[in-house]
Amino acid sequence: MTDPDLAALRERADNGSAEAADELIELAGERGDIDELRRLSDRGNGTAADELIELAGERGDADELRRLADRGNSDAADQLIELATERGDIDELRRLSDRGNGTATDQLIELATELDDLDELRRLAGEGNTTAAEVLAELIAE
Repeated sequence: MTDPDLAALRERADNGSAEAADELIELAGERGDIDELRRLSDRGNGTAADELIELAGERGDADELRRLADRGNSDAADQLIELATERGDIDELRRLSDRGNGTATDQLIELATELDDLDELRRLAGEGNTTAAEVLAELIAE
């Protein structure tokens, strides 16, 4: 697609053509064009947001997933949790957990247990997390 064709497609999508928006999203997904998907997503296009989350997840783009999750996108938060768990990123899991994400808290407890991170388990237990307290008690008893 030539630049003028892309500009015309973008203009039609911006003027409310759902068909043009769908075509633009498909094209951006095929090209791996995160910027285009972000632009459409930020304008409220849910399909673009879904495609953006998928692409960011495939690329391991924690920054993009974090940006979307921080704006309230639960699918992006789930992808970010999965990525952080795969990477052993305890800081990201802690950040999400501290914002009230229960799945992140569960993954944080699991990762802290695997790493024998008693300080993290103590912190969570001190905040009233009974699962962390139980796991901590078990580890200390061993």
